[in-house]
Amino acid sequence: MFGAGTILSLYGNLLKLFSPHRLLPLGQFWARLTLGSLAPLCRIHIKIIGQEYLPQNGPALLAAQHQSAFDTLLWLTLLPRPAYVLKQELLKLPLIGGLLLPSGFIAVDRAGGAAALRKMLSDCRAAIAEGRQIIIFPEGTRVPPGERATIQPGVAALAKHLNLPVIPVTTNSGLFWGRQAFHKYPGNLLVKLHPPLPAATSRPQLLSQLTHCFYDDPVDISVDQAASDLTIDTRNDPQLSQK
Repeated sequence: MFGAGTILSLYGNLLKLFSPHRLLPLGQFWARLTLGSLAPLCRIHIKIIGQEYLPQNGPALLAAQHQSAFDTLLWLTLLPRPAYVLKQELLKLPLIGGLLLPSGFIAVDRAGGAAALRKMLSDCRAAIAEGRQIIIFPEGTRVPPGERATIQPGVAALAKHLNLPVIPVTTNSGLFWGRQAFHKYPGNLLVKLHPPLPAATSRPQLLSQLTHCFYDDPVDISVDQAASDLTIDTRNDPQLSQK
């Protein structure tokens, strides 16, 4: 998978010059390829709970729990036109960093204060105008299972500015795909979409409800019967069909 990622990243840097609109589909193809390999190679089975809350098209705002790198790939496979809100430092990553902004992702300078917040709101407004689905990780960083972080208030400002309901998403991905860990652990990796929180929800209430979803109502492995398997099929992917 690392070799394929390197090759696709090199190809992406060529596309950036001549056909940047194809970068997002390329990233979606790579994510499907990577996550589709988890079951046969690592015996990790992805299950999605609450698929009725999954946006099918048009603008949306998801506030996702962040435990592992898996969380940064998943929405490329589930949403038609995802736009991640990410830390500006990721733009410096070799090969892939230069592809993030041309793919329509939104970088935030976490040390930039109010000016950075205003720019994020403006960039997200532009993405919503294009019908993109915004994914923000309100914890601000990866948080290992069993640990807590303070939910950052930017998600509340974003919901108010965009006038969009917030879809909370929780996961146990960190149990199977650790931080900076090459080794993966087998099991049922769960992702749960919770009922949307109305756009008019007050800032304190929104942050409180997200905290409750993330840490007080964690993904329960006993709900396997209610979960549906996620099938990541690359056979009909337009990028693959061109090969």
